[in-house]
Amino acid sequence: MKRKGIGFFAKEGLLSSNPVLVQLLGLCSVLATSSSLINALGMGACATIVLICSNVLISLLRNAISKQIRIAAYIVVISGFVTAAQLIIKAYFPTIDKSLGIFIPLIVVNCIVLARAEAFASKNTPAASALDGLFMGLGYTGALFVVAFLRELFGAGTLFGFPVLGSGYPGVLMLTMPAGAFICLGIVVAAIRFVMNKKEAKK
Repeated sequence: MKRKGIGFFAKEGLLSSNPVLVQLLGLCSVLATSSSLINALGMGACATIVLICSNVLISLLRNAISKQIRIAAYIVVISGFVTAAQLIIKAYFPTIDKSLGIFIPLIVVNCIVLARAEAFASKNTPAASALDGLFMGLGYTGALFVVAFLRELFGAGTLFGFPVLGSGYPGVLMLTMPAGAFICLGIVVAAIRFVMNKKEAKK
């Protein structure tokens, strides 16, 4: 089997198989935690760390886990890393922990993490699984960042909590609400699909 390089994983995770913008996975957490850039980066970093760690451990244990209990085993592994990540965030980043709330522990059942464990880590080496987790996590974080950027900038006129559109900017209230998250995500997904279709048409 031909060995896959970093470029392959970067292209898959960030572009052609982006878990949010292409596969449309993990949308619940994207919509709920993209109200600000700080929340988006906090959630993205947490999910990326869990993806890398769980992928590596599941890859190491792939020959020892019975097929009949593999999903339950994956969830146990993932929940261990999520719990560790949550405790670290509670201890060192209490503001982010308060903002993200239940969505940190819900990473346990995030379909992106479970899908990478089942589709990739259980069939590949630890090194490849680590790269897959890293770039899938970065792809998830990137999608979160773009949606949060649009919502925070045009919804509140701020970036990372600092005003950038002037103190008199009224803000677009809808963008700070759940409906605004759907609209922003829809625009970003449509733009990505348009670009990808244009590239496919040129081939």
